[in-house]
Amino acid sequence: MGLLVNLVHLHSTLSFFNSHAFSGIAYKPHSVEYPKVNVTFKCKAYGGELEALPHLQTLKKFPKEELVEKVVLVRFDSALLLQEQESSAVFTIKYLQQSGAKVVLVSDWSAKTNPKVFAAQSVADLLSSVIDYKVVPVKCISHNMASKREGFEKSDIVLLENLADFKGEVANCSKFAQVLSSGVDIFVNDYFSRSHKILASTCGVARFCYACLAGFHFEESLYHLRRLAETSTKPYAAIIGGSNLFNKAAALHTLASTCDGLVFVGMMAFQIMHALQVSVPLNLVEQGTLKEALDIIQFAHNRNVQILYPKDFWCKNDHHPKQLEIFPGHAIPDGWVPVDIGPVSLDEINSILAKCKKVTWIGPVKFHMISRTKGASKVAQMLNQLSRGDMNITVVGNMACEAMVKESDSIFHFNMIENASVVWEFLKGRKLPGIMALDMAYPFDIDWKAAYSDPAQPLVVDIGSAGKTLPGFHSLVWYKKWVRYFIATNATSTFRSIVSSYPGKLVLVSIQCPNPDFNEPEHRWRMLQRSLVEAVADLLTSDGKVFLQSDIEAVSVRMKEQFLTHSKGKLTIVHEQRYATDNEGWLKENPFGVRSDWEQHVLDRGDPMYRLMLCKSASSE
Repeated sequence: MGLLVNLVHLHSTLSFFNSHAFSGIAYKPHSVEYPKVNVTFKCKAYGGELEALPHLQTLKKFPKEELVEKVVLVRFDSALLLQEQESSAVFTIKYLQQSGAKVVLVSDWSAKTNPKVFAAQSVADLLSSVIDYKVVPVKCISHNMASKREGFEKSDIVLLENLADFKGEVANCSKFAQVLSSGVDIFVNDYFSRSHKILASTCGVARFCYACLAGFHFEESLYHLRRLAETSTKPYAAIIGGSNLFNKAAALHTLASTCDGLVFVGMMAFQIMHALQVSVPLNLVEQGTLKEALDIIQFAHNRNVQILYPKDFWCKNDHHPKQLEIFPGHAIPDGWVPVDIGPVSLDEINSILAKCKKVTWIGPVKFHMISRTKGASKVAQMLNQLSRGDMNITVVGNMACEAMVKESDSIFHFNMIENASVVWEFLKGRKLPGIMALDMAYPFDIDWKAAYSDPAQPLVVDIGSAGKTLPGFHSLVWYKKWVRYFIATNATSTFRSIVSSYPGKLVLVSIQCPNPDFNEPEHRWRMLQRSLVEAVADLLTSDGKVFLQSDIEAVSVRMKEQFLTHSKGKLTIVHEQRYATDNEGWLKENPFGVRSDWEQHVLDRGDPMYRLMLCKSASSE
């Protein structure tokens, strides 16, 4: 036929399929674009390397037209959304409603932390006032789906029951997750502060929704975490507050491997001082932490990382609670307890921070159960002053963020993450389940001119499976000339974003011999997802073809059903005389005349191949 084509082989790696499934999303940004931040750093003391944070599919980049009439489950952070102030979390819900989606809100709440939210109706009323759209409470978790449908008759936004009332939430119960996601098409996670937890509403539901996206607040928080993890900016100091050094030892090693200085301002300071043989009251020493503290000190010393601890403290005496005295850190008298860091320590901290280009403050400046300290305010004032220059500042934890908001000119100068537990777990080198449950995105822009001499030529995409390449298929006999371009990625999640950027026409997509999946049909980690089918049907040119084949009939049947069900009527089975079929409608021969290695192997052993060709009609354009 003399057709000149460019060929792309989307190589779906096995590691992606073992973690979760993905869905294709077009990159069509409509709001602020966060700059790309490359993250790589090693923690040699523990022999590991923190992986770069994954690139997620986001609501911002999801095709807006794909939201129309879709049922979208939004896991929101009640502590954030019920503050009755505008935020990116509010924008997530407003954006979905304005895009024509039917929104299902779900979260947990407690009257202890917010007396206004003692019942679902009160939460719905409060949400209605915050987002300026009517929110209707429904009882479909404890009752049935009919409640959800009835709710949508009254409003496009419904609120499910309080997740705190259901044990299946914290147990990540599969049946409970299935109930939550019943009737749902798309899942949007905007609950970043619990990304380190495995919950039914953040991880379990991802198995039952064809697209799982990061909401606007989740994406914003992930960007702040990337900024914290970025290591190229030097000098870099970490201000470390809080307690429990034993459980945070791995994270402290990570900070010591990336920072130029560690500044201890909380209860962990006494563990460091004790390990350095500085005299401190024994009641301030955490039992069983000496070895971990010594390891951190030795590791920092080997890397020439400065360790700073308070040299003086404001202290109080229980017999004279209104009397405060300043004592050196190594000479706190009996009967006196530290309540805040002293002026000498603050001057020393200011001197170190003034030399830095990057600072991370994680954990409270807190001693002896005092909730707010002047030391925290002083540190916040220092950082506010330094933020007027070119400094990368990240503030982590509720108390640190509160102090920063109170003392700063503008919080937009800082990267702020209110939940410190998420960051501590990340710094330990652990993957965050709430992040890993979402769909991944292809992180790079493809320069098609660099890939092909003529990127206007028609494009053929061959989707491989689990590391198996199909060299036979690349040698199609009716191509006079072809160019192979291999992309190691998950086709299900990245097909739309990659192929939609190609300047030429997509003329053929082949999916050959995907790994069989004999689990239940609703099981999420199968290769061919609805999102991939929709992307292929949308991007294929008029009269373009889809070729499917497998040596396992059940797999071919499933692929056939998926394409006919989810292609929106754009694809039909080819019935042409040149394509001979058997009694079951399967193609007798490979229409391209050249077999893949696996196909030849199957035929040599005397087994059949189950082949099918579909075509996109011109009328569907």
